[in-house]
Amino acid sequence: MSTPSQPERDHLLVSEIHGEARHYAARRELTADEHAAAVAALRELAGGRADLLAEVAGLMEGVAEGQPNESLIRQAAQLCRDAGADPELIPGWVEEGRRRQADAGRASFGAPRRIRPGQHPPGRGG
Repeated sequence: MSTPSQPERDHLLVSEIHGEARHYAARRELTADEHAAAVAALRELAGGRADLLAEVAGLMEGVAEGQPNESLIRQAAQLCRDAGADPELIPGWVEEGRRRQADAGRASFGAPRRIRPGQHPPGRGG
């Protein structure tokens, strides 16, 4: 069994940090104890990787813009900032989050077309 490469490990860690930050975010202001626990958990999870905390914070902020749960996502991003995200890297990740959000909103050319009952999908004989 092979071990994951560094980029794969980073990707997994980014996903874990994202999930943890979302877990701690609430639809209200966190108490001082809740905030401290969240920041400590994120710092520990990141293991000193300010770059990965910045990636998560920036992506969250970029994707959040105009979304119904924007304040919740921004709170999670702020927890990453407070946990030690590299502030110089965040703006680039915000732009990447915006780009991803815009791409997600575009119609796909490969979107399935409506198939009537009894009709076979393209390439599926019949």
